[in-house]
Amino acid sequence: MENRIHGKVVVITGASSGLGEATARHLSAQGAIVVLGARREARLRALVDDLKAQGGQALAVKTDVTRYEDVKHLVDSAVEAYQRIDVMINNAGLMPHSPLERLKIEDWNRTIDVNIKGVLYGIAAALPYMKVQKSGHIINVSSVAGHKVRAGGVVYAATKHAVRALTEGLRQEVKPYNIRTTVISPGAVDTELPDSITEPDVSAEMHQFYATYAIPADSFARAVAYAINEPEEVDVNEILFRPTRQEL
Repeated sequence: MENRIHGKVVVITGASSGLGEATARHLSAQGAIVVLGARREARLRALVDDLKAQGGQALAVKTDVTRYEDVKHLVDSAVEAYQRIDVMINNAGLMPHSPLERLKIEDWNRTIDVNIKGVLYGIAAALPYMKVQKSGHIINVSSVAGHKVRAGGVVYAATKHAVRALTEGLRQEVKPYNIRTTVISPGAVDTELPDSITEPDVSAEMHQFYATYAIPADSFARAVAYAINEPEEVDVNEILFRPTRQEL
């Protein structure tokens, strides 16, 4: 299979662990130049050092996706270093599940800020460059929860439904600029996502669910690579995948 990933400049948020880290490793191994953003700078720099030791090209930029200035700096740094941005992966996310009646308003706000505003900020930072280039690919991360609403995960599901809506609207708007869009909706994948749950009983239940069903994060990375590697005239708009045993 032809490698259309080699040499592409790929920006990834939430890159210090989980889906972002797995994707950075997978794409770097195929020759992509990866520019990685996350809040945990030490882990991010350790990942970049590891990728460079394996012959890859990588750059770390401390990034809080709830701050537009941070996300813009991440993308600007990629363009300054490598003169372009080919792929923007808006991956950073939180999943602090709880029943609505517990009124975890701070958790609701954090979830909206990261899962919705973080995606919008990534689009806002990358889109001007891609319009000028007349090329690019924006990949947003939704979830199975963006297709199905589950009691106890209502706010998270609402944000992930929003990501799907944003991506479909973006798809329609960027046609004049030859920009591709993809939304990827994973089921249970082995990441630190359940660690963001602040309610002890909900956390215990979700950790058990993930321990039973979760598949490796590389499954997501392969889905990303598939979408990127398709020919420029092919726009893979949506990927939904789950562990084979997962019912929800």
